[in-house]
Amino acid sequence: MKEKKLIRLNNLLLKIFFIAFMTAISNSSYSDEGKIELIKNDWSFKGIIGTFDRNSLQRGYRVYQEVCSGCHSIQHLSYRNLSEKGGPEFTLDEAKAIAEQFEITDGPNDEGEMFTRSRRLSDKFASPFPNVQAATIANGGAYPPDMSVLVKARKGGADYIYSLLLGYEEPPAGYELDEGIYYNKYMPGQKIMMSKPLFEGSVEYSDGTQATEEQLAKDVTTFLVWAAEPHLEASHKMGFKVFLYLIILLTLVYLSKQKVWSRPDLKEDSNQKEETFDKVERAATEYEGEDPKTFR
Repeated sequence: MKEKKLIRLNNLLLKIFFIAFMTAISNSSYSDEGKIELIKNDWSFKGIIGTFDRNSLQRGYRVYQEVCSGCHSIQHLSYRNLSEKGGPEFTLDEAKAIAEQFEITDGPNDEGEMFTRSRRLSDKFASPFPNVQAATIANGGAYPPDMSVLVKARKGGADYIYSLLLGYEEPPAGYELDEGIYYNKYMPGQKIMMSKPLFEGSVEYSDGTQATEEQLAKDVTTFLVWAAEPHLEASHKMGFKVFLYLIILLTLVYLSKQKVWSRPDLKEDSNQKEETFDKVERAATEYEGEDPKTFR
């Protein structure tokens, strides 16, 4: 009976292992088939010494403001950040003028009433909706995500956002889409509720840069990367300084070690210790085989 139970148990374990193995293979094959390579871009902010393109950041803010801000917020940025070093670096007057374009409810005043005023540099970016529920209803039941850390929250980072913005196309033959749903080959599942946001010439650049669809996508992606990491350049500079400091420190340690261990007196002392050890070893060898009590 015990042998039969063991045989049944072994057969059951083999079946479970076989099913798990085949499931893993099928899932791997499916993921490889559905995987689409993202569009790669030569981003200026990549690498240990990467920096942002100031003109691209300023153009990217304009794209965000004219195209994206109608649905998406950037709740962790303040208007003062637009003039800070490492960002778009608008002048202080330009940043103030940008902030004053938007209003905010403040108060209470001396009479205990709330009032509306223009935003200041210390205020957060204006949100297109008063709350999450209003944003969800206005967008057909889909909440438009806040863009403060959107780049860091998506696998692929800047390349994913850039690819998504350029990934709108007609669906393959026989591919059915519900009303209000669009086809995007870089979106997981290839279905997205956001309509195509960028078109050539949809934003007019004041610096004369040609507003192609690719340029618009590159500029707004650069801006969103900065929005997610406003102190990225400072971090790169600090990391480079630490790396340089460690190289200098290791060099000094190595030179000190070479100097210390190359002293003649240490070599002589080491040789004397080796000679003493050899004498003791020879003496022990002479008494080998005798009674340990007679060893002196």
